[in-house]
Amino acid sequence: MQDYYRYSTVGEKMKCAVIITLLAFAELSVYGQKFGPLCGGVNRIRGCDSQGCGNFGAKRGCRTHKGVDIICDIGKTVTAPFDVELKGQALPYSSGKQAINNGIRLEGQGLCFKLFYIKPDKFRGTVKKGQKIGTMLDIKSVYPGITPHVHVQMCDKSDPTKYI
Repeated sequence: MQDYYRYSTVGEKMKCAVIITLLAFAELSVYGQKFGPLCGGVNRIRGCDSQGCGNFGAKRGCRTHKGVDIICDIGKTVTAPFDVELKGQALPYSSGKQAINNGIRLEGQGLCFKLFYIKPDKFRGTVKKGQKIGTMLDIKSVYPGITPHVHVQMCDKSDPTKYI
């Protein structure tokens, strides 16, 4: 915005104002994006239970939670939050926890994100908003007492809360 005042002619100021407006709309088209339902109904962030809390930045021992947990019943259909391209399998763990060590990487609406604790129907291709991506796995088999959920994590590990 400082550059706006630097220009001397009305025409130059008008060009600068138009560019600033276009950039603002471009930013809104990405940052204003909201996820449609992932697991039917409304996306609800998991609160705290015996295994911890589902919000971004929640403490996980000596580390912090790098995603947001969306409540989803075991065996429930997980759907695309908007039109997405499936970019391959994404695993939450480097080893172990085989019962729930599954997920998918997706891109759409200028965002790259991963969904964990689901069994994807496929790992490549495109899926329209509301179409099935996969099925919620039995996370309670590994973490007794936990609220079943889909873990949403941005590829760059930034906070996804603003999109939920």
